Amino acid sequence: MKRFLITCFTLIGLTLQLQAQSCLGVTMKAGSGFELLNYNAKDKLTGRLLYTVKDVTNDNGTMVMKMEVQSFDAKDKPQMTNSYQCRCKGNEFMVDMSSMMATQDNPMMKDAKMTFTSNDLTYGDTYTVGSTLKDASLTGDGTMGGSMNITYNLNLKNRKVANQESITVPAGTYNAYKVTADMSVATKTIVNLSFDFQTVSYRAPGVLWDIKTETYRKDKLMAYSVLSKVF
Repeated sequence: MKRFLITCFTLIGLTLQLQAQSCLGVTMKAGSGFELLNYNAKDKLTGRLLYTVKDVTNDNGTMVMKMEVQSFDAKDKPQMTNSYQCRCKGNEFMVDMSSMMATQDNPMMKDAKMTFTSNDLTYGDTYTVGSTLKDASLTGDGTMGGSMNITYNLNLKNRKVANQESITVPAGTYNAYKVTADMSVATKTIVNLSFDFQTVSYRAPGVLWDIKTETYRKDKLMAYSVLSKVF
């Protein structure tokens, strides 16, 4: 009987450990998540993104988080639901770059059948002003309309920790680090299209998600997002 009880408690403990694991000091479990509010350059709300952790597993010492992202328009009408993965190992938090596609409602890509390869977006558990971060990229190949070939390339380069400052968003006030990067997006079909942007993301130790993001083109603000809640 005693041995049976010990076995039961051990199994319960293992179950709880699987249900709630820690990534860079942040407890992760299914059902947790966060929300971002999106605005245009004129501070008009354009929609929101709701991210939810659907599952947390361990793959040979690497924590794998299956994420679901739901997008809503300015009238809070559901637009789409997509999924991607995040991984955590040691002092690194890695985000599948397909998450960039998961949050975009691109009519051009809507009917395309694509295969993507991600060079993950990586963050550490600490930030130092003046330091550089790893580049990230997403490449895709596929077809549109059943016959037209299409390629897609997204690159984040020159990622740097520019400075540290206090940021206040609906989710609270954070002592955040400003991470700047150059982003290029290119698609190739019958017509080749390419765009260059500058991005800013504010990150804080103890928070896995962006506190605030800003997107610029030719040094002009195009849009931004703010963390509205963490759950």
